[in-house]
Amino acid sequence: MSKVSEVQDSSFEQEVLQSDTPVLIDFWAEWCGPCKAIAPVVEELANEYDGKLKVVKMNVDHNPETPAKYGIRGIPNLILFKGGNVAQQIVGAAPKPQLVKVIDSVIA
Repeated sequence: MSKVSEVQDSSFEQEVLQSDTPVLIDFWAEWCGPCKAIAPVVEELANEYDGKLKVVKMNVDHNPETPAKYGIRGIPNLILFKGGNVAQQIVGAAPKPQLVKVIDSVIA
């Protein structure tokens, strides 16, 4: 069972900004090769940080408002939110150790 859920423009505020837990959001698209490449890593992180970090994905083609609001120009683009604010942002298909380091710095 996947611990990664889809979030839409309409549910972004409630799912991400109002979350009591830090949230990692993966902005992606079907046609994006690097997005597909990091998808298994995002799944692993969701399982490893279960209970400490909420992991969601947003398809930028289906949800144009939120990516525009956060200046998403390139994907994959991962943003870590804590307390409704952007805590960290990673653009591109970063290796898992780099993602773990960033996540640990935010949820510590």
